[in-house]
Amino acid sequence: MRNVYVIATSCTPFGKHADRSFQALTRQAYVELLADAGLDADGARLIEQAWFGNCGMGQWGQGGIRGQVAFTPLVEEGLFPERVPMINVEGGCATASFAFHGAYKDILSGQAEVSLALGVEKLVSPDDPARTAAIFATGIDQLDPQRWHDYYTRAGEQAGKRFETGPGRTVFMDTYAMQAAWHMRHHGTTQRQIAAGAAKNHHHGSLNPKAQYRFELTVDEVLADREISFPLTRAMCSPLGDGAAAALLCSEAALANFAPAVRDRAVRIRASELSGGKYRRLDEPGLSRIAADKAYARAGLKPGDIQLAEVHDATSFCEIYQLEMLRLCPEGQGGRFVESGATALGGRLPVNLSGGLVSKGHPVGATGLSMVYEMCLQLRGEAGPRQVKGATLGLIENGGGVMGFDEAACAVHILERA
Repeated sequence: MRNVYVIATSCTPFGKHADRSFQALTRQAYVELLADAGLDADGARLIEQAWFGNCGMGQWGQGGIRGQVAFTPLVEEGLFPERVPMINVEGGCATASFAFHGAYKDILSGQAEVSLALGVEKLVSPDDPARTAAIFATGIDQLDPQRWHDYYTRAGEQAGKRFETGPGRTVFMDTYAMQAAWHMRHHGTTQRQIAAGAAKNHHHGSLNPKAQYRFELTVDEVLADREISFPLTRAMCSPLGDGAAAALLCSEAALANFAPAVRDRAVRIRASELSGGKYRRLDEPGLSRIAADKAYARAGLKPGDIQLAEVHDATSFCEIYQLEMLRLCPEGQGGRFVESGATALGGRLPVNLSGGLVSKGHPVGATGLSMVYEMCLQLRGEAGPRQVKGATLGLIENGGGVMGFDEAACAVHILERA
């Protein structure tokens, strides 16, 4: 099987960028990616294929050919090569991970030697706040909403937390809260353990210059924040934000086209695997377990080989749950594992050193590639004050959309310092 490498990455700062367009965010991520790859406009002609991830441009009036529109100025200025095919990707919050997977398969199959993945999102819309709600509504079944409404009503009885809808509520946070309530009832997980994960990630985010939130919070401050849906407080939930991120992938043969200093920083993709969601039982493992098991098998690795991870913590309970699904701690022990300090910088298995979604931010169409950006920084030894010493092998988990208590789609990547 061919080796596939990440040769360059980029990520804009995440935050509220209402004054910046999709094209402006795309430009920043792409230009910074070229710089990281040591390429000028002529060198960019190595790119044979592109994958563009986005969820919300349709709510701004651009329903189709999103990547082509976002890249038009770059093509006209000679910064992006003409006639390169670009595939538009949407997979909810896993969108950018799906773009990354597409570029990976380009190289793996031999269809291309160099392929680009870029994700961009704008969720902040001061002139039309309804846009934001409309973007998130695409992440759950709108053709048969009674299906999931009935499912959550039944599940609420099992979880001991009634499913509610109404103004000022979001079905996504409410369903995460129901899962947390079930976990607390069946495994003894506590609200304080969830808060410990949030406080840990706010500390990590304070060290990340790209993070939307760069302030620290104590466990008590997390618990005292405004309740969103018990047991979740605002500090345990990812914020709305804008941003873009990108990665450039290449084959082993194509590595020779890059400068030695760039080649030395190449990161090998040991595995990139996907799985799909379903309306599962509350006591049934989620779809990330399936993707992770496939990734371990593809890479020839065990969960105990993983040295650090970036996981999809749309809420801080999600980190607890995903650690269990990824087999990085025993099932039912995620809360205790996080509270022990094992997942903090300097711990046995640092998790979400970027700050995670709750601190770094979560512009949905860019999130998966921002995780790749963070992991590559770590594996290259370039993460500054949040660097894990000697890190060589890391895992990324990113889920998107909602299908009952599963995400609709999930991606797991395993990256290795080449």
